[in-house]
Amino acid sequence: MKDNFEPFEALATAACKAGPVRVAVADAAQTVVLETLRDAERAGLVTPLLVGDPNAIRTIAADLGWTVAEDAIIAVADDAEAAARVVALVHEGRADVVMKGNLHTDIFMRALLDKTLGLRLPGRRVSHVFVVALPSHDRLLGITDAAINIAPELTAKAQICQNAVDLFRMLGVVRPKVAVLSAVETVTVDIASTLDAASLILMSRRGQITGAEMDGPLALDNAISARTATEKGVLSDVAGSADILLVPDLVSGNILAKTLEYFAGGVAAGIAIGLAAPVVLTSRADPAPARLAALAIAALMYHSRPQVEPRPGPAESSIATAPQLEDACCPLPVVLNLQPVSVGTQPQFEVAAQ
Repeated sequence: MKDNFEPFEALATAACKAGPVRVAVADAAQTVVLETLRDAERAGLVTPLLVGDPNAIRTIAADLGWTVAEDAIIAVADDAEAAARVVALVHEGRADVVMKGNLHTDIFMRALLDKTLGLRLPGRRVSHVFVVALPSHDRLLGITDAAINIAPELTAKAQICQNAVDLFRMLGVVRPKVAVLSAVETVTVDIASTLDAASLILMSRRGQITGAEMDGPLALDNAISARTATEKGVLSDVAGSADILLVPDLVSGNILAKTLEYFAGGVAAGIAIGLAAPVVLTSRADPAPARLAALAIAALMYHSRPQVEPRPGPAESSIATAPQLEDACCPLPVVLNLQPVSVGTQPQFEVAAQ
């Protein structure tokens, strides 16, 4: 499909076979956004609903040689209305997936997290995962959370980790390996992230985080390089072969993801998890391959997850902005554990009570 897209091909193929999903795009009037949607529609991946300025959408689409159906364009006055409209389309049963277009993340997330009209689910923390494909790496790599939770505390990190594990299990990784990152691989009282890492590993052993192999604290080098892990004497099933990198905070995670994208030729597909619909949450500067990969993952999420009605909880003070503080993304009174069950040839998931 696209340059550097090859690691995502199998996921895109599986998503196309499952059938197109209806994707509502907030502020779709951007060339790279419409190019992505044109390719996705032609591949049978999506049926787009383009929310934004109709004249701008038609002009850009025409330049791309794409004829968009009139009923696929929904006119709105501004970005805030565009974000609110895509959320409403989910509530109305007209959209399966939501996609951020050419608007700021804070405007987009404010609509998704609205206390009365948003897509929040009770007991679910909202978090973000970059699923990254690297030319030098033999597997997809998850980085979380690099876009929503600014400085998560221990309980929040456990929820963020579980969200990422559930996502990777849905993508076919039976037991994802999670590296809890810090600057060093030893527990050091002066580095708070190492203390959190040690606690998270114990939580996984006690069943508070399920479905994954975990180790930490691990520095980045011994999390992804078997040679480095061996040389440093860091021996575990996770060291050198991590599937998911759980970062200490948003800043370090965002820098890591963008470093891999801009310096290492990576394609980073951004997905928001924990809402009533899969959400494609990419940067406005992301290229078409990253957006197409994120759409494929979101489509698989839709086809594989139980359909849960949004029931927004009470608003927190920080919910009006995004990225958000960790307490804006829900406490953990309920954990939705996705357990695979066999239904024909299409993988399905059910919610296991905790």
